[in-house]
Amino acid sequence: MSRSRNTAALGIAATALAALGVIAPASAHAAAPGRELWGDVTVLPGREGIVEIAGYEGDALGAGSRLTLTAPEGAEVTRTPLRARDYRGRVDADGDSASYTWSGPAGGRPWRGRSFPFVLAVPADAVPGTRLAGCAVRLTDARGTRRDRGTCAVTVGLPEPTLTRPASGVALAARPVTGGTAYPGAQITVRYEDTKDEGVTGQGPELGAEVCTATADRDGRWACVPSTALPSGPGRLQATATFNGVAAVSEQIYVAVGRV
Repeated sequence: MSRSRNTAALGIAATALAALGVIAPASAHAAAPGRELWGDVTVLPGREGIVEIAGYEGDALGAGSRLTLTAPEGAEVTRTPLRARDYRGRVDADGDSASYTWSGPAGGRPWRGRSFPFVLAVPADAVPGTRLAGCAVRLTDARGTRRDRGTCAVTVGLPEPTLTRPASGVALAARPVTGGTAYPGAQITVRYEDTKDEGVTGQGPELGAEVCTATADRDGRWACVPSTALPSGPGRLQATATFNGVAAVSEQIYVAVGRV
């Protein structure tokens, strides 16, 4: 049965905590113990991402050998973007799997020392933090005999939150209402950082101070008020959203308490 495809654009999360999968037992055909085909990717709901498959260390495989990826449950393979001589990419009509086939000379080592990209589409209703089950890869020779196997970790990422209040560039009270949007149910932490600290809030020379927290409601709205007064003068605010083990941060906004 063909899986549903929905690649509607959503905001790209500035950070997402990628879930690391446990590698399955090594293939009996793999030359190096503990090594097998492997790849991982984090993809936002309704978006596409590229998983790179690599890790084959076995014998040379000639023309007709094939690397096949089976998409995880709930996702589809949409493209095989590698454009290199003697590799032919193909996506099945239903998007459940895709493959690269080697058509070059028999003496080459087409699968060693490089990675092979597959584009995966994750449905818009996928839940952030979920590890999509069923992603598998296999490498076969020209006779169709399996020479290696592996897996891939496909984790649903968290869309970045927005920070739309307070307005940037206007004089603020010492405890301004902050708010915006985020994935429904996400926990929001707002941090403040003085403008002398460079970089993303919480990643500059000093850890950004937590000023308030909130939970995004069922419509994705959230708001909170700093529990203590913000310092007078210019600074930066930024919101971090966390949900189901993954996280994302908003863009910074520049604020000025008491004056512009």
